[in-house]
Amino acid sequence: MAEPAQETETLDEKIREKYRRLLQILTAPGQGAVAFSGGVDSSFLCHAATTALGPKALAITIVSPLLPKNEIQGARLMAEKIGIEHILLEEADLDEAVAANPQNRCYFCKKIEFGAILAAAKERGITMVWDGSNQDDLGDYRPGLKALEELHIQSPLREAGLTKADIRTLSRHFKLPTWDKPAFACLASRIPYGERISREKLARIEKAEDTLRSWGFRQFRVRSHEQIARIEVAPEERSRFFDETTMDCLSQVIKSYGFVYVALELEGYTMGNMNRVLQNPVERGATPGENAAR
Repeated sequence: MAEPAQETETLDEKIREKYRRLLQILTAPGQGAVAFSGGVDSSFLCHAATTALGPKALAITIVSPLLPKNEIQGARLMAEKIGIEHILLEEADLDEAVAANPQNRCYFCKKIEFGAILAAAKERGITMVWDGSNQDDLGDYRPGLKALEELHIQSPLREAGLTKADIRTLSRHFKLPTWDKPAFACLASRIPYGERISREKLARIEKAEDTLRSWGFRQFRVRSHEQIARIEVAPEERSRFFDETTMDCLSQVIKSYGFVYVALELEGYTMGNMNRVLQNPVERGATPGENAAR
């Protein structure tokens, strides 16, 4: 299936060419499965895969303690909107290699999760699995990419040269509601490397972030430092904390989830904040990869 020319004729020629290249990549194997988180990139990839392959495209989501419930529900709704077959795979528990939270945690996490996705796809006769990494994901410290390479997972968005900005532009063009969705990473990225990850910690982080969302914040993280919740919000949203009532209410609610102290990161949220403790990971021989600690 090819996208009708009139559907993209209003786009910049460079983006149109990247999109045509993407459809060619997706069409080539004849069928394929998208590792689907419900985020901006994988949602757009599901849309493109459905355009290229129709019913021969499949979306697979791992249901894990690392993925908040609202993200799973969002993925369900997005798959319905796109019209792609959607499979949910339940992950029994945190693997010890992930729970230990080493600096290359994402390598172990991706190896386990994409191994399960590959197995589920093969049960349905599909050997090609795609992930949503884009051209911008070659920066920062992302050890998960090594696992994807070892499992022969293809990254068609990156291969087509699509950046995050391109994907948002195309998503908006095709009226996907995720086009302006804030960046997201798994809940493990809220916990400093070396601090053990548990279901209890993940649950209280999820509750704290749900609280910020219910207050209307859009881009945020609640970093967990043992008993301390360190809130990061987009720089332009920080002024909302300059109200004593807001600070008192949020502090009381977030402490009720099990935190003893609640603090605000004065500089606000920036991607990769938890990687500041790392010193030149590439020079140490580490491989960039997916979603290290955003």
